[in-house]
Amino acid sequence: MKGAATVDEYIADNPEWSPVLQKLRKILCSTELEETVKWGAPCYTIDGQNVVGIAALKNYVALWFHQGVFLPDPDGVLISASEGRTKALRQWRFAGEKEVVATRVKAYVRDAIANARAGKKIAPDRSKPVVVPPELEQALARNAKARRAFDALGKGRQREYAEYVATAKQEKTKAARLEKILPMIEAGVGLNDKYRNC
Repeated sequence: MKGAATVDEYIADNPEWSPVLQKLRKILCSTELEETVKWGAPCYTIDGQNVVGIAALKNYVALWFHQGVFLPDPDGVLISASEGRTKALRQWRFAGEKEVVATRVKAYVRDAIANARAGKKIAPDRSKPVVVPPELEQALARNAKARRAFDALGKGRQREYAEYVATAKQEKTKAARLEKILPMIEAGVGLNDKYRNC
């Protein structure tokens, strides 16, 4: 599904979650956060910094705290959606409207705003070496143009491609991912370039 251009459109595109989305939106809009859309979903910022976002998923609505690792969690509701990989992001999941208690959500959002203003954030580790999986290395060895283009990419973009192939669990998934990314590599673009500067 394509991303929404407005928050109203996002809510309309997710009718099964509309009550939860509306309630969370009302709470977030009652704060000093600025409402916008990033990555096709509602995002709330302060002083240009991403603080919290909303995502309607299959079984729940997630409230994403971009630097949630720094939040106190007295209710024990924050989780890392991708344990071991996600460093700063934390999410709070809601399976229904009754689970959204305004006072509790506002308390977490106030702490997130305070942390953003204090400059608390985990920056990506750019010193990690690029570990190219054998499947990608073999594909690059067979394609000189892709090899040159890959070597010309920055370490961060190389790492994104390497991890994208390496994290596929099945061989057919790795093959499909390689087929998808080789033209992108040849074009000199990064895997996640469309999300940069959001």
